[in-house]
Amino acid sequence: MGYWWTLNPKGQYVDGHECPDVVAYHDGTFLPTIAKLEKCTRKYGSEDWEIMMDPNIRQMVMWWHDKSTFYAHDWRQTCWVHKLETAKPYAKGEGHSLMVADFVSADHGWLQSPNGMEGAHVLFHAGKNCDGYFDNQNICNQAGKAMEILWKYYPDEDHVFIFDNVTTHLKRPEGALSALKMTKGPSANFVVDANDLDNNGRPQYAPNGKILKKKIPIGNSKLPNGEEQAFYYPNDPTHPHAGQFKGMAVILEEHGFTEARKWKAQCGKKCSDCRAGETHCCCHRTLFNQPDFVGVESILETVVREKGYRVLFLPKFHCELNFIEQCWEAAKRAYCLKPASSSEADLERNVASCLDEVALISMHR
Repeated sequence: MGYWWTLNPKGQYVDGHECPDVVAYHDGTFLPTIAKLEKCTRKYGSEDWEIMMDPNIRQMVMWWHDKSTFYAHDWRQTCWVHKLETAKPYAKGEGHSLMVADFVSADHGWLQSPNGMEGAHVLFHAGKNCDGYFDNQNICNQAGKAMEILWKYYPDEDHVFIFDNVTTHLKRPEGALSALKMTKGPSANFVVDANDLDNNGRPQYAPNGKILKKKIPIGNSKLPNGEEQAFYYPNDPTHPHAGQFKGMAVILEEHGFTEARKWKAQCGKKCSDCRAGETHCCCHRTLFNQPDFVGVESILETVVREKGYRVLFLPKFHCELNFIEQCWEAAKRAYCLKPASSSEADLERNVASCLDEVALISMHR
């Protein structure tokens, strides 16, 4: 009858591709930006993959960022076996791991100096008892190293960094504007959580492995006329709410929404309960859509912008658009053919070797 007992065929992983906010960003921001950037990028023809470019245009290079993990016991399971060969014991589990974070472009390959002596890749042993976790600070440090290399060796080109749309990359500064959890009326307790950092700027961890938090006041805003707006009343003993959070109703009134006191704090239990496309149905939704709230930069965007470069985030759930995924695939295919990585030193050596084996001509293709 044409059926056979087997695993259900799996296609591409899909999660949330059609969410309204994802579609809006994909169609309204990401694709138009890519189309504009591509006008200034190199093109590669099929005739020996020669470069086709306009000499009168300053070239734009897109650097795609991502992370991938290699495991010690990832090796090819299918091979030619002699009929006299007997079974051999094998190690259980995936073995120790090594995470690689890197940038790649179809123009230059992996982000490094022309002689290969300086590179932006990071080798990271992830885990609580190893190097910790690759957080926003690691990402910003890596971006800083990448920009140093580009400024030093590729100053005649423009560069844009493209990152996956994940919370690690989108982290905002501590105390950044956010309407989340704000109270409608005055509150003596409204503060926001921030990571408790050590003297080196690294998060501190509790014995259970969770990051320690501290309470800080939220930052100030901007009124429509450009004046700074404080979210807390002054510490005047004569004031009935001295030092307290003003509340969303008062904040919105100062923005010119005179009816804010009559609105609900929030339409439902979640912000998503608001009607689609509505911007002034409740205090949370109205404040959320104010320009100064919408325009808060991530830490990564600020770090890169201050150095004169640009950042573009992929649409959420669309990591398959990232060019570097094909480079990881090529590197891992080569890695599976290597001898087993019996030690961490072997693992690092094999991974570095496989990354070098991803040929630039294959990236052009």
